[in-house]
Amino acid sequence: MAAQPAGKRAFTGGDGVGFYLVCAALMVAILYLDLQLPLGIAVAILYSGVVLLALWSSNRRFIIVVAIVASLFTIGPLLHKEPIDEMSKAVLNRCLAVFSLWVACYLGLQKQVLEEKRASILREREKALEEVRVLRGFLPICASCKRIRDYQGSWTLLEKYISEHSEAEFSHGLCPDCTKKLFPDLFQKTEESHPDN
Repeated sequence: MAAQPAGKRAFTGGDGVGFYLVCAALMVAILYLDLQLPLGIAVAILYSGVVLLALWSSNRRFIIVVAIVASLFTIGPLLHKEPIDEMSKAVLNRCLAVFSLWVACYLGLQKQVLEEKRASILREREKALEEVRVLRGFLPICASCKRIRDYQGSWTLLEKYISEHSEAEFSHGLCPDCTKKLFPDLFQKTEESHPDN
């Protein structure tokens, strides 16, 4: 099985009209079943499954609409059907069903937000890794002029090559040995004025 790219879902078919129709058909089927059964049976909990299915959609409005319609379909039969002896249990069952579907909706939406943040962070990480340039391996360098041979065989100044292939920049100065070699008089005066250096 091929690895999926960072931030992508395994199933991404939740935004088509067909998907919306499947969710709507399932809710209508659950409503029909609920209207056929006695009021005390907790059929309304099945709407939580439709909300979970709707979470495959990246359209947050659709998910919230499914949760709202499922809540209305859960409470609707209480008003439509004849009251039963244990009406308090039926109301409690319906309230628990509405609570569970909204918990599922909230947690699912939070998961989507976290997935989007994770995908964004991974994209930023990939971008940062692309920007990091590190010199590796052997660099052929001239022992005399200190030019570096690149992959095409051209010889480039050391400073230019390193600047083009890394984020390093150069400032120029002279080390004490080169100062002594190039400017012996100046070096001697400096030594006389600062003998402890």
